[in-house]
Amino acid sequence: MRPHAMRAARSSGLRRRRLLLPAPSSLALRSLVLVLLCSTPRCQAVQAENVTVLEGGTAEISCRLQNYDGSIVVIQNPRRQTLFFNGTRALKDDRFQMVLFSPRLVRIELTNVSVSDEGGYFCQLYTDATHHQVATLSVSVPPETPTVEVKQEAVEGGEVELTCVSPRSKPAATLRWIRNGRELPGVVSQQDNMKTFSVSSTIRIPVERKDNGAALSCEALHPALAGQKKIRHYRLDVNFAPTVRIVPPSGILREGDSLSLTCSVSGNPLPRNIQWSKINESLPERAEISGPTFQISRLSQSHNGTYLCQAQNNYGRAADHYTLLVYDPGAVVETHSAVPYAVIGGVLALLVFTVICALIVTIWCSVRQKGSYLTHEASGLDEHGEVQEAFLNGNDASQGKKEYLL
Repeated sequence: MRPHAMRAARSSGLRRRRLLLPAPSSLALRSLVLVLLCSTPRCQAVQAENVTVLEGGTAEISCRLQNYDGSIVVIQNPRRQTLFFNGTRALKDDRFQMVLFSPRLVRIELTNVSVSDEGGYFCQLYTDATHHQVATLSVSVPPETPTVEVKQEAVEGGEVELTCVSPRSKPAATLRWIRNGRELPGVVSQQDNMKTFSVSSTIRIPVERKDNGAALSCEALHPALAGQKKIRHYRLDVNFAPTVRIVPPSGILREGDSLSLTCSVSGNPLPRNIQWSKINESLPERAEISGPTFQISRLSQSHNGTYLCQAQNNYGRAADHYTLLVYDPGAVVETHSAVPYAVIGGVLALLVFTVICALIVTIWCSVRQKGSYLTHEASGLDEHGEVQEAFLNGNDASQGKKEYLL
């Protein structure tokens, strides 16, 4: 067959193929580059389109032809291995498929793309000289949900160090720590793993007992996520020593009643073993212990004493006590009958005190009146002395007449 007949047959075959092939995918981002193979208006040209696709997706690599005259078209991978020679497969890789071969457009499809497929794909057109253009394939790797690593156990009164890790992304993911709607600043580190990146963010926060169960989250942001986030939620696990409290019964316990005590225990980790004991004595024979509950049926005064509940974990020990005092009915009645006598005695004491105060006031007033009488009597005696002195001195009437009351 003559060369021009071969080219005509090839062109006819290309037109038949074009009717059966799908349209280009909308997932690819393309930039167009034009290579002119000669300077005349009818000379051939080839265009290559750059593509960006998510890892695991499908990439369509296209070569556009202008003024195609049936020359040989070869497509090669970044390692310069020939994938297709015109429309014929040259490399045994089923992920590559020729989806269109026409006088204007040649398109291949690559499924299940990985970062190892990145690079430049050569569209070559063989004429008098070999000319090519490169279609660059870029693979974006979105991050998976990050993980949270704890360096050591969090203990009440100390600090906890948490590290959020995004092991693989391209480009590198951005990590953020969030607590109660606020971002916590972290120390970020990044490692280049050939074509992908590993990113981590570490925070150190002080912890108390109240922080046990507090919620935090680590967010991974990435351009390939289209505004979405990959979030890892985490709850703080703060270890602390136990606390113990005995819940006592209500009311007075009498002989024959039953006693039931509950030991309320908290702690992290929660103590598994709760110990009941009686101070300075052994537990009564009729005592029944079931975990945090302590019971005695048919109480008597021999059960009186102080009972102790203890619990411990790896971070401390705690205890609480309850003092049992059993009354017999007769003692309770006698105690109640003694109340009126105490009241009567108090009233009598108050009356005696009032009488004594009244006597003291009366005596004080009497003594005061008697002192005032004696003072006036002394004044009279002074005047009587003056009369006697005048009589003895023989004072006559020329000195004046004075009357004296004798």
